[in-house]
Amino acid sequence: MRILLTGAHGFLGWHIRLRLHALTDHEVLPVGRDEWVRLDELLARCDAVVHIAGVNRADTDDEVEWGNATLARDLASAVAAAKRPLRVVFANSIQSGNVTAYGRGKQRAAEILRESVDGSGGHLVDVLLPNIFGEHGRPHYNSFVATFVDATMRGQSPTIHDRRVGLLHVQDAAQALIDGLSTNATTFSPAPEEHSVQEVWDLLQEFHTSYVPSGEIPNLSTKLRIDLFNTYRAALFPEQYPIRLSPHRDHRGSFVETIRCRGGQGQTSVSTTFPGITRGEHYHLHKVERFAVISGSGTIKLRKMFTDKVLTFEVTGEQPVAIDMPVGWVHNITNAGDDILLTQFWSHELFRPEAPDTFPEPVRPTPVKEA
Repeated sequence: MRILLTGAHGFLGWHIRLRLHALTDHEVLPVGRDEWVRLDELLARCDAVVHIAGVNRADTDDEVEWGNATLARDLASAVAAAKRPLRVVFANSIQSGNVTAYGRGKQRAAEILRESVDGSGGHLVDVLLPNIFGEHGRPHYNSFVATFVDATMRGQSPTIHDRRVGLLHVQDAAQALIDGLSTNATTFSPAPEEHSVQEVWDLLQEFHTSYVPSGEIPNLSTKLRIDLFNTYRAALFPEQYPIRLSPHRDHRGSFVETIRCRGGQGQTSVSTTFPGITRGEHYHLHKVERFAVISGSGTIKLRKMFTDKVLTFEVTGEQPVAIDMPVGWVHNITNAGDDILLTQFWSHELFRPEAPDTFPEPVRPTPVKEA
């Protein structure tokens, strides 16, 4: 299936594109602001649409309300121009229909899309999303969680109006939208986890207290802790890396603690790599994974999916460091020396052959064909 993905370069758009790449064979045509003028042309070549493009915040309420409605009208026009039944999955909000400009705009967008899609014999799936959070969210825009992460990194203490909120990690939101590509339902809402605002802040402070100074992995015994820790450490990357490890040397040799974890599962493995050989060339959707070179010298390279920039870290057993791989970033390690490279790998969960959370992709980006 060829899918038109609007808002593809935004927070939720990046995550659904990542999940589609990892778990399906669907071809994705990403549409952002630069491609919006080609909407009719691109949709003419697609089988379905996932509509994420929207306006969360703006200078005025009118810009929020009419911005969401206008984007829906543009898409509705393209659907009508296609002159064939299409499946459209709309990333709506549980706030749809409330008294806010955002709620009014989202409701109107859903009405516009349903009229157009039903009129052409297609199928609209209205996915009502709760508060979503996750890696690479924009502070003061996508989620209060992103704002809290930013404040934590800056050493700020925001005023907290505590209440319980439903939270859904962005990868779970992405899966709900993917489910919309095959469901017979016309509307549904994925169930969030209920947590207090204060709980989120307290967990971030717990992570920050131990992880930044020493690289200590916090307690990862619950889904919220894992998702929130991945969100937090993504915001630290790459400025806070590599993590400096402290070798203790005496007449017998040296000892270095490469991983300390306060709770949850964990699995450690060791590899030897011959000179010139590269390992890795994959990414993960949720796994916390640490590389630590014990002996020899090498290079660790990473690239955020759907971007071209490659980051390189030179690593050596003489000055041991650790790199924790952000989810959604392709990574590898190459033996750059003349001796065998000895590397320790650690992940926060036991390896599951039926669901390894490892998806092949080269760090060096391959040329993208013109859509």
